[in-house]
Amino acid sequence: MTQSVWGSIVLTGVGATMATDMWCLARQRVFAVAFPNYRLVGRWIAHMARGRFVHGSIAAAAPVRGERAIGWSTHYAIGILFAFVLALAAGPRWFQHPTLAPAMLVGIGTVIAPFFIMQPAMGAGIAARRTPRPSAARFHSLVMHAIFGIGLYLTALIVSQPST
Repeated sequence: MTQSVWGSIVLTGVGATMATDMWCLARQRVFAVAFPNYRLVGRWIAHMARGRFVHGSIAAAAPVRGERAIGWSTHYAIGILFAFVLALAAGPRWFQHPTLAPAMLVGIGTVIAPFFIMQPAMGAGIAARRTPRPSAARFHSLVMHAIFGIGLYLTALIVSQPST
């Protein structure tokens, strides 16, 4: 892949992740749904460096210095990684002429990661089954990842435009 494609992947991943954050802010204000706590993601990642990958409850795990920064950095790094997955799935030329379908497939498909990796490892169970309202948690995850897919598409459209 060319340097230009790598730049498009990074910008698209960051833009799509920002779209999910804007959605979460709107959702918090309009529907009173809590904003995701990326500090806990940082705690989970930091504990991995110490050899602990699975927790009964990540909230009950010992806090780690810098966990908020680690969590937010991880959140954006994962967004970039998923944009790379899109480049692999649709091909690097997709970034020159983005279309909605591949972005939505990848966006919605990324919900597999929290359902089967993150949530179980952080103590929420597969697909949030150990949370107080599993169906609501699943719905919000699915919507957030659909927003990520839309963000992939819209950001790639902006990035693909020639500068004037």
